[in-house]
Amino acid sequence: MNTYQTYRGLPALAGLCGFEAALKPGLTVEECVRRLKRYHYACKRLHQIFTARITAEPIYELKNGFSLHAHLCAEHATALRRRVGEMREPPLGLEQVAEANLEIFFDEILGAPTTEELVVGLYEKAVPALQAALEQHVADTNPLADQPSVRLCRFALLELGDLRQFGAQAAAVLIDGAWRAAHADWLALLDDCLAAAGGLDGTRPVAAKPIRRRHSATPYRYDGHPRRDERFPDPYNMGVNAEVFLYDEQFPPRPKTLMMFYKRLREIDVPEMMASIITETTGKPWDYYRDMTRQLWDEARHAMMGEVGFVGLELDWRKVMVNFTWSLALNTQLKPLERHAVLYFIEQGLMPRNGKRFEWEVGVASGNPIAALFQDYDWADEVLHARIGRDWYLKQFDDPKQAVQYGDDCWSRVLIDWNKWRADGLTQHRNWWPEIYRAACQRWGTEPDPAVLAFHTTYEAVRADLKTISASA
Repeated sequence: MNTYQTYRGLPALAGLCGFEAALKPGLTVEECVRRLKRYHYACKRLHQIFTARITAEPIYELKNGFSLHAHLCAEHATALRRRVGEMREPPLGLEQVAEANLEIFFDEILGAPTTEELVVGLYEKAVPALQAALEQHVADTNPLADQPSVRLCRFALLELGDLRQFGAQAAAVLIDGAWRAAHADWLALLDDCLAAAGGLDGTRPVAAKPIRRRHSATPYRYDGHPRRDERFPDPYNMGVNAEVFLYDEQFPPRPKTLMMFYKRLREIDVPEMMASIITETTGKPWDYYRDMTRQLWDEARHAMMGEVGFVGLELDWRKVMVNFTWSLALNTQLKPLERHAVLYFIEQGLMPRNGKRFEWEVGVASGNPIAALFQDYDWADEVLHARIGRDWYLKQFDDPKQAVQYGDDCWSRVLIDWNKWRADGLTQHRNWWPEIYRAACQRWGTEPDPAVLAFHTTYEAVRADLKTISASA
């Protein structure tokens, strides 16, 4: 081997490694698959936890982070499933619990009663354990024989590093030493679960210490009631009908970009609702959960586009009353399939010329390049979402028209307690539009248009698809 040379010293073995590394025994296929199944289980459980905790998590930045991280974990779980399927493994057994103590480990994090415990459990325990297992796999396996697995590990490690950095920044803000001291026993329990499992990958000596459930002693129950942090002071406010303004031809494009930024930011309620569909729907093929989670993440991206739009104009988005009434109503009044039906119905309304294409045209006409760019990508995303709806919702119906009508019917059954919320003191449905429009005009160096300033149409009688709400609804 010491005297062997490639042609003119060109990189050997496609650049994967040298001959010394390629000659090491590495992992057998059986051992490789055993480990891959554990990584897959960890990615699936992380996906489950991130998704299930989006709705009731009040902190906006964490909602967005969980949305992204759920999507990434779903993608890596999908890649690992495919890899296991390539390695003489029918039946794959990928729906089984990988190890009893690992199940307790993830159950404890899923059931964490506070944001702080959830953040530490996810980003300081689970993610680092998965990172260590993948790094060990790359070190142990033969880089030539097992190159497809090594590639998956490297990609996963890249994004797990991003997750860990996000978690470290969140923990630095949310958690102090006193908190850690007060919760030391629970953090030790997580470590004990991993030790009893032989590490996440099962390669370490198994600790014999008995494991007793704490947070997961009572099975976790999904909380579908959306919650928001203090920057959302009036989440029941339905005082400004953005769609009526946007589609009114008398109003110019520039102020319409403010309504589009509001509509995008308000889309944080879509992950809050979609998380309920994904969490409460069982028995579907894995690709269903992967595709739905991709759409969930896209909707969180759209919300952040709205946030960026306001920040770019140096406007305080906290003065725009971003409500959660849609996700609240659907999560508490409809079954998962009915929520999906409403989502599909709305998506179909976004495909005609007066939908996402129109919003992009408004962005272009406004002269605001970021508004045009965001609507360009928003439009592309919604085309994808319409395809996801066709793949996973439409096929449950014999007639496409019936599928659309069912969605309209489900939405029409949803009770929006407009007057009750006001009577109960939850909101006054204050018209916040004049304040944000005046601030934008000051930023633009223009005088407010009296007609634009006077806009005051609410959602009391007209819903977001411009359909009139009957008095009995």
